[in-house]
Amino acid sequence: MKKKIVHEIKSLLLITVATLIYAVGISLFLDPNQLAPGGVTGIAVILNRLVEIETGTLYFLLNLPLVLLGIWKFGIRFIAKTAYAILLVSVFTNLLSPIGALTDDLLIAGVIGGILIAIGVGLIFRAGATTGGTDIIVKILRRKYRHLKTGFLFLCTDILIVSLSALVFKNIEVAFYALLTVVVCGKALDYVLYGGDVAKMLFIITERPEEIGARLMAELDVGVTYLQGQGGFTGKEKRVVFTMVPNRLGAVVRDIVKHEDPVAFMVVTSANEIFGEGYKDIFKEEI
Repeated sequence: MKKKIVHEIKSLLLITVATLIYAVGISLFLDPNQLAPGGVTGIAVILNRLVEIETGTLYFLLNLPLVLLGIWKFGIRFIAKTAYAILLVSVFTNLLSPIGALTDDLLIAGVIGGILIAIGVGLIFRAGATTGGTDIIVKILRRKYRHLKTGFLFLCTDILIVSLSALVFKNIEVAFYALLTVVVCGKALDYVLYGGDVAKMLFIITERPEEIGARLMAELDVGVTYLQGQGGFTGKEKRVVFTMVPNRLGAVVRDIVKHEDPVAFMVVTSANEIFGEGYKDIFKEEI
């Protein structure tokens, strides 16, 4: 029980920090430059120009029906943290708004704002909550279509909001930078959520599999699997070395193979998600 309480306190603290980061991106970079970053936040930025209600307050009001949807799909416990995140984003956004834009350069504002939003959303997701709005819709879609990345789903929904901002603000330049913000945010969010899992996947067909495998395990501390293969042209039995290594070690593997067997055949590809010892828990709910 004590560990559970400590875990919940840590989650709430993480959400608090994350929502502040999120609000900084909105209030000090995007909102004052009329950059609608998509989602409910983007709609709030647009409506703020049409009605005399603060962006943070609009964000809160727009999220109410989506919170009800979240309660139906995920239960009151999940939505309790999400409601806390929504409330904090609304409060922090309103509190920071009087400071105004830290830059009037649309490119800088869009890039920094997008990165800050991505960091905020990613940390909130890791804390077991969302920032409401399209986050709830995206989480529902992720349960049904697990092969789709979170950042990609945000990109699709946010493009619709950016298109709306172009019509309301009647400024194609601002809409372009808002779209840039969406793209930056999507890429940064995927990095925050999945970046630690990205690695190189290698298949090495060689006459010296044991020597190469031994060096990979000893020098790089990575796992190695030997696969049985057969040459299609020669019919000769071959052993294939299969391994996964962090991106930064890709060049080291290449040097080892080059030293042990200069005529080895090596296939290198990227692995975006890896489950198992040393990587992600296959039983853990996907973000």
